[in-house]
Amino acid sequence: MELVASVLVVAGATFALLAAVGLIRFKDVLTRMHAATKPATLGLILILSGTMLVMPTTKPLAKLALVILLQFITAPVGAHLLGRAAFRTGTPLQMGTTLDEAAERLRGTRPPE
Repeated sequence: MELVASVLVVAGATFALLAAVGLIRFKDVLTRMHAATKPATLGLILILSGTMLVMPTTKPLAKLALVILLQFITAPVGAHLLGRAAFRTGTPLQMGTTLDEAAERLRGTRPPE
């Protein structure tokens, strides 16, 4: 069981490292937002899952499960709000971006889905 927990923790740390590298390397807000939420969330969940496997009692399991649940709820909502705020304040997109669906929707040239 400790081997599986160790693999989960190392995999989670790897995802967290990839998220940090993505934050440094990506150019615009929207791609950095993805790097900050998706791999970091998965990394945290893997680390907490590995930690849950080696817990001697069940009492801390509920707390760790609550942390996982709250991470799943808050990370996408926070990322959406940050991306929306960045777009509405006019933060430029990365060079080479060819499709801007939000601008089309705001101008009224595309119907909402």
